[in-house]
Amino acid sequence: MKITDEDIKELKSHANEARKSIIEEVYLAGSGHPGGALSVVDILTVLYFNQMNIDPEKKDDLNRDRLVLSKGHASAALYAVLAERGYFPKEELKSFRKLGSSLQGHPDMNKVPGVDMSSGSLGQGLSVANGMALASKMDSKGYRVYCIVGDGEIEEGQIWEACMTSSKYNLDNLCVIVDNNNLQIDGEVTKVKKSVYPLKDKFEAFGFEVFEVDGHNIDELIMTFQKVRQTKGKPSVVLAKTIKGKGVKFMENSVEWHGKAPKEEEYKLAMKGLEEMGD
Repeated sequence: MKITDEDIKELKSHANEARKSIIEEVYLAGSGHPGGALSVVDILTVLYFNQMNIDPEKKDDLNRDRLVLSKGHASAALYAVLAERGYFPKEELKSFRKLGSSLQGHPDMNKVPGVDMSSGSLGQGLSVANGMALASKMDSKGYRVYCIVGDGEIEEGQIWEACMTSSKYNLDNLCVIVDNNNLQIDGEVTKVKKSVYPLKDKFEAFGFEVFEVDGHNIDELIMTFQKVRQTKGKPSVVLAKTIKGKGVKFMENSVEWHGKAPKEEEYKLAMKGLEEMGD
């Protein structure tokens, strides 16, 4: 499918609107995880607006593609993109993390339209995604499954056990996406524990087809996911090089904004910058 400059412009606009929603969600809630939400929003935008076989009008279609946000603390990004895509009114985003709201700090598949898996306990998402992808094959449904994990999250042993399962069952309808922003709650992933690198070599050793991409380049993301679709006989992983806090200058590459809400002046500054990006 040919992608035009106008298509790219529209996707960038959706991503920028989602960034504004993320900042507003976290600001109004007074809590949340803006850094890692901003780093995955371009990826989520490309998936939900360009790649995945989904329809907000048929959110429970058994043949739809699925997405598991294993790094569930980045829920503000998933909610922002789902609202932008039309799964629920954007006005509801203002209730993020509020008592009684369906939009809690971690996604709840029983309460939020478009959420395919409740997540938040790090390391578990890929195991669930394996089950979905295997079910698709066993039932001859043909749907694809995408699973987003954090680079800090893959320090979890369960991730690598799940990778062995992905390969054992030749889950070529499964795509793992690593949000490689190199920062986790306590600092750089290279310093918190023994380095997770080299990621490419590790995933290849576990039987994955590996793709490397700039996680904020819309064109590259589209081309990469198109290549993923052509991969047969093995699971795929997209190592997306990202920037924590991307789009808000004072948040970029700062571990401080892993789990911190902006104050009023910071909120205004962030929104002003995003407004200017959209011009």
